[in-house]
This record gives sequence, structure tokens and C-alpha cells, in this order.
Amino acid sequence: MNKLLAGALIAAVFGVAGCSSLGNRESREKNPAPCPNVLVLHDASRLIEFDGEERLENIAYTAEITNTGIACRYIDDKPIDANIEIELAFGKGPKGAKGEKHFKYFVAVTRRDLEVIAKNEFIIPVKFDSKQTVVVKKEDIDKIIIPRAGDHIAGTNFEIIIGFSLTRDQVLFNRSGKSLKFPNLQ
Repeated sequence: MNKLLAGALIAAVFGVAGCSSLGNRESREKNPAPCPNVLVLHDASRLIEFDGEERLENIAYTAEITNTGIACRYIDDKPIDANIEIELAFGKGPKGAKGEKHFKYFVAVTRRDLEVIAKNEFIIPVKFDSKQTVVVKKEDIDKIIIPRAGDHIAGTNFEIIIGFSLTRDQVLFNRSGKSLKFPNLQ
């Protein structure tokens, strides 16, 4: 009898725990908190600009997205307000002539694995002095507004995609899997 009673008590405890987790699930659905995923588009995650053939000694400039971060805020059923931070590394190769180079990157908001909702391009100026061949910068994008149909829609229904604005040849180079990095850029 005692084993049967103990088994019933254990079942009752798990049953109550199950009910309480359902309550938590409902409250999570009413106020979803996860931020959208931030993805760096693989084909556009780096840029290598050549002056001549695709060889190490002909590299003029390089750029790479090295890290990203996100913070977001929900208020009732209003759009999600997101801020992202992007870390980028820029290099000046043997054929880099200018002291300053402008690089272009984009930030796009999409419905998860679907269409682009919004896309903006940004230009970042990078200054190289005579001794400096690598520059690391952080970019903060303060206001990314992500529309929601209601307060039950979470940030996980969206993605923020980041990449460099590249030429067709630069995309093809990235897709080829070739790697021409300077040792101090790794």
C-alpha cells in the first residue's frame, strides 16, 4: 500500500509541475523575448580586392566580419526594436595604395528563411597610416525596427542578415573556398 501511495504522490507532483509549466508557456507566448538571429551571409562575410591576378602579392584590400551581437526590446504589440553591433577587420595588402578606403556592407531584415522586409547599405571609411596594415572597427546600428502582426509574434520569426556588398567576381572568389589571408589577420 505504501508503495502505491508513494507512486501516486510522485505522479501528482509531476502532474502539478506539468500544469505549472503550461502556465509559464502561455506567459512566454504572450511576451516573447528572444531576439532575431543575426547571421553573417557566408558568401559575403569577407572581401578581398585584388590589383591584378588572384595572388597574395596582388591583394590591395581585405575586409572580414569577425563578430556580431544583438540586443532587442519588446513593448506590447509594437514592433521589435533591435540594436546590433558588428566587429570588422580591414587589411591593406601589398597593392593597397590609398591611405583611406571606403567599404560597403549591408544589413537586411527577413522573415525567417523567406523574403527581405528591409535592407540598408552602409559605408565605413577606414584609414590606414604608413605603418598600419590592419584596422579593427566596431559598428553600432541603433534602430532596427522589426514589424510584428501582434504581441504573440517572437523575434525568432525574423533574421538579421549582414554581409559586404560585393562584385560578382568577389562572390565567386568567396564561394571557391580559396583562402588568401595575411598571417596577422587571422
